[in-house]
Amino acid sequence: MPQPGPHYEAMLQLLRTAETLWNSSRIFFSRWDLSPSQFNVLNLLRNNDPGLTQTELSQELLTHRSNVTGLVDRLEERGLVQRRNVPGDRRAYRVTITEAGRKLLQEILPVFYQAAEEVWSPMSTKRAKELVAELGAINTQAEVIAQKYGQK
Repeated sequence: MPQPGPHYEAMLQLLRTAETLWNSSRIFFSRWDLSPSQFNVLNLLRNNDPGLTQTELSQELLTHRSNVTGLVDRLEERGLVQRRNVPGDRRAYRVTITEAGRKLLQEILPVFYQAAEEVWSPMSTKRAKELVAELGAINTQAEVIAQKYGQK
């Protein structure tokens, strides 16, 4: 029977941690009646004055474009984002954040940033920066491996 290599436990712990962070963020954002993905849409749009297309949002969120439609629909129903037509292309539109969306983010972000610091407090700033670089390298390698094993 094959045995796992020395990095297997690190991979499992990273996956557990990612799942815990995601579930914790669902609880955190529920006080504003938002999902983590809805928050991510608002956060992506806040510094993007021309707005983003749904395709651009899906690329930034690392999700399928069809999932973005529901996210935008729910945010639009709450008046937090709006769709604007793209001049010269009747089929396309850009999603922009509304003033209500900006106000909600102004309320959330200070609490979110503080919570993030608390979550990461066991780790030094220097180590956190090293981890960002290491995770970037692992991310790149995972994409390479996915391509390698995804081919038939």
